[in-house]
Amino acid sequence: MERQNLAAMLSAHGVRPTQQRIAVFDYLLTHHTHPSADTIYNALSREYPVFSRTTIYNSLNTLLEAGLIRAVTITPEEQRFDGNTSDHGHFRCLSCGEIFDFEVDPAVIRSFCPSGFREEQSNLFFTGRCPRCLPPRH
Repeated sequence: MERQNLAAMLSAHGVRPTQQRIAVFDYLLTHHTHPSADTIYNALSREYPVFSRTTIYNSLNTLLEAGLIRAVTITPEEQRFDGNTSDHGHFRCLSCGEIFDFEVDPAVIRSFCPSGFREEQSNLFFTGRCPRCLPPRH
């Protein structure tokens, strides 16, 4: 996506479109690997050597607060990020650690919300083995 469009999206959500925020947002929209903050920092520091880890964390927090990205916390020791804010699920492979998206009918997700409560964000995830890491069947 063009930087002007990203800046407009940030502005539309009340976020000042700084170079750092645009770069982090662009990275998440173009890398669907559910990267960690460190992964984003390592990738962007090559192009933007003046970005610090703190800058990346602050940018991620700002984007999270604005609802432009999602945090994916399947394991307590690692927070990953997703530029896809639509209703969907995540599957984390216990062997390779990769996180995969899968489609979920939004009505199904809402059906799990207790009566009288208002669901604002849902997190559906599974852990197991991805097809690449499964042992061959005999």
